[in-house]
This record gives sequence, structure tokens and C-alpha cells, in this order.
Amino acid sequence: MYNLALLASAAIVFAGLTAAPANAQGVPQSVEIEKVDVSTVAAGYRASKVIGENVVNDAGDTIGKIDDLLVTRDGKEPYAVLSVGGFLGMGTHLVVVRYDSLKFADNNKIVLPGGTKDGLSKLPTFQYANK
Repeated sequence: MYNLALLASAAIVFAGLTAAPANAQGVPQSVEIEKVDVSTVAAGYRASKVIGENVVNDAGDTIGKIDDLLVTRDGKEPYAVLSVGGFLGMGTHLVVVRYDSLKFADNNKIVLPGGTKDGLSKLPTFQYANK
């Protein structure tokens, strides 16, 4: 019985050593890479630092807070999800504005030109997908 187990183990090891290595199947993949000016990108705003920041209007009044940043599935259109209304987090609702409608002022303020609390509260309420 010992000899049978030894023989079976040797056969398994031999089969593993002599098997051809598995190579990726199909055609080689290529990714088109575009040169990026890293100094421009480095001077930008990190999503983790923008989320949670207040959004003000032209008069400097706080009209909402950035809840999240979203990108469409094609990756071409970024949006900002704003939390508006309510008090101390109660009674707020979420709305979506185009990211390029936000302006980043020199004093680290995020401005929605022409935005008002009333105007934002009239936008359709946004709900995250269940996925």
C-alpha cells in the first residue's frame, strides 16, 4: 500500500513538472497611451478632497455640499452630486450638476455660478443605482 501511494505521488509530481506552461490565449492586447502633463494634473483637485466641501453661489452663500463625483459609463462626462437643503444632515436631498459648471476659486472655494438653494431644490432628486 505504501508503494502504491509513493508511486501515485511520483506520477502526480512528474505530470506537473512535464506539463506545458499555460500561456494567455487570444490576440495580444494593446492599450493606447496618451502623454499627460503631470504638472498640470498634480495641481488639480483630488476627488477625496473635493467630496464633502461646501458649494457656494456668486454671493458666497453656501448652497450645498459635494456628496460624490460620478463619471458616465463612457468616462466622458463627470458630474457632481450635491447634498442640498435640510439642517444638520436631516431633510437633505441629492441633486446632480455637471462638474464643469463648478468653478474653483483661488481661495479654495467651490462656486456654482448663478446657483441658489431654491434653484437646486427644484432639480430632480438623484438616487444612486442599486448596483
